[in-house]
Amino acid sequence: MNIRCLIIDDEPLAQRVIERFAENVPFLEIIKKCNSAIEAIDVLHEVEVDLLFLDINMPRLSGMDFLKTLKNPPLVIITTAYAEFAIQGYELDVVDYLMKPFAFDRFYKAIQKAEELLKGKTSRHQEAREPEKQEDTFIFIKSSKKTYKVNLQDILYIEALGDYVKIYTTEKMIISYQSLKNIETLLPSGRFPRVHKSFIIALSRIDLIEGNQVKIKDRLIPIGTNFKGDFEKLIKMI
Repeated sequence: MNIRCLIIDDEPLAQRVIERFAENVPFLEIIKKCNSAIEAIDVLHEVEVDLLFLDINMPRLSGMDFLKTLKNPPLVIITTAYAEFAIQGYELDVVDYLMKPFAFDRFYKAIQKAEELLKGKTSRHQEAREPEKQEDTFIFIKSSKKTYKVNLQDILYIEALGDYVKIYTTEKMIISYQSLKNIETLLPSGRFPRVHKSFIIALSRIDLIEGNQVKIKDRLIPIGTNFKGDFEKLIKMI
């Protein structure tokens, strides 16, 4: 299991330290480095992130204030030179609190905590999903002032469009104001894998897989590098 990470720190040296440490942990993948919390907000809307390395003292928006704005934050490891925020950090359920400068062994200990939490989360998610494969055959989707009942068997694929998603079915296309990550939680992952930061597809609706693309009806959908491994494992299991 790869852990997708985002570094948020306004100090280039601090970014390089974390990046160098991460290179020695095979399952860590640094998705992006951000110089501010404001920049990180945009990134979190675009890519899937499992873990944040978050500095506290940053311009315009502090790490703590940034964390408070997130409704469903990834796991967070605080990296800071300020010990006085430790209690506040743990009240926000951070995984660990690393005091700069920190050594690799302390960094790795924090990573192990995050890994265990993610493994537990994945296991609980799969257990919770199992009954749904038997019982859930539809979902409700809000679009403007209407709420549509959408049969799962009718879904072709779902595409992210900024703060909206476009749900393509056999009969129509529905635009809904929500994130792709949110709608992903409504769907059984074994039947509706995410193959790209902007796409979820219906496995049963695939007509062709070629290279880094899948074809559904007349649409060619890209398979993202960060999702290809999990998608190929899922295909092999069928």
